[in-house]
Amino acid sequence: MMTRIYDISQTLGPSLPVWPGDTSFQIQTTWEMNDNCPVQVSKLTLSTHSGTHADAPSHYHDQGVSMEQVALTPYLGECLVLHARPSNGLVSFDDLSLTRGHPDALPQRVLIKTFAEFPHKNWPDFRGIDPKLIDTLANRKVRLIGTDTPSLDPETSKTMGAHKAVQKAGMAILEGLVLEEVPEGRYELIALPLKILGADASPVRAILRSLTS
Repeated sequence: MMTRIYDISQTLGPSLPVWPGDTSFQIQTTWEMNDNCPVQVSKLTLSTHSGTHADAPSHYHDQGVSMEQVALTPYLGECLVLHARPSNGLVSFDDLSLTRGHPDALPQRVLIKTFAEFPHKNWPDFRGIDPKLIDTLANRKVRLIGTDTPSLDPETSKTMGAHKAVQKAGMAILEGLVLEEVPEGRYELIALPLKILGADASPVRAILRSLTS
């Protein structure tokens, strides 16, 4: 059986939507290939939360470790993709198919799709994740939660309840995943963050590989 690869990363470019007030993505040529220069080299300007990214604990906890210290194991291995049913408000346990065909034993990584069509060009209205759902996943030994939205918490949140639930459980976070073409089911996740000293987050190149029996 052929292994299928899903690229679930956003494309980093000038049209990338960013959190209101955050740093827009820019790429500038610093060295240009010509008769006197054999290579092209560019400079990047971007937020640590650009596009598809991993949050470090230092992003949401004043004693949290930064990106170069996070364990890599949560970002690599079997995962379950679940589609949230359309609804208003936070994504809850009842919005997922966990109770419809999935056993209590979950893989250590769960990715949640909320958008029917991913907003590649525009900043979206989006749903946060219910902290109680994170508690439920943590109780089932889930070590990483991922979402297709820019944040686990609503844009206007000041309490960061979902992030705090993740911090309490010692889970890892992926945000901004592109899941619009990925059917529900189990896959291998590969989404390693960059080893950036002192960073509160890192862009990732996230992919899913189909599992073969």
